[in-house]
Amino acid sequence: MLPEFTWLYLIGTASFTISGYLIGAKKHYDVLGVVILALLTAIGGGMIRDVLVNQVPRVFIDNGPFLTIFVTLALAWVIKLHQKNQGMLRKLFIVADSVGLVAFSIAGAQVAMAMDLNLFGVCVLAFVTAVGGGLVRDMMVNDVPFILHEDFYGTVSILVAVLFYFGQEMGLKAAPWVWLLFLLGLGLRLVAHWRDLSLPKVKPDHAADPT
Repeated sequence: MLPEFTWLYLIGTASFTISGYLIGAKKHYDVLGVVILALLTAIGGGMIRDVLVNQVPRVFIDNGPFLTIFVTLALAWVIKLHQKNQGMLRKLFIVADSVGLVAFSIAGAQVAMAMDLNLFGVCVLAFVTAVGGGLVRDMMVNDVPFILHEDFYGTVSILVAVLFYFGQEMGLKAAPWVWLLFLLGLGLRLVAHWRDLSLPKVKPDHAADPT
């Protein structure tokens, strides 16, 4: 894996660790519960992706993700992140989750491109890598998964994957392009959240419904 992808992978891991930590603290879980939730959020998507493509999960052979997770958790605990202002924590959660979403979308797309998958395969692996951990996290705490009520969540992952695919096909493989795509995806996700942008919803026409 090229350096820029390694950094993105670790950035995404740290970001999803923070989002899992904040959810665990919000739910008043004990220390073990918070650690488990952070682990599932940070590595869940990557493990699902690797199982899909019949590979040994990266976390079983690379110590980097676990070191990143536990260093991040230790720092969050030392600064007592969970005791900060709730409004600030809500914003931090959105930013951390968005960073993880975009970083893991690119990481998943890169894995797919390395396997010479087509556009659909790239989108699927990027999507699963990006949303898998959050999906497991939300189901574990009995929340509605983010992917089901945040319209510009999964959409951002797919758009990033499509841009990554065509960028690679056009020969845009240098680090500046990868980081630019990361910033574009992150900006889109944050703007969509703060401005409450959403996709058109499919609603029945109640006026035409005789019942």
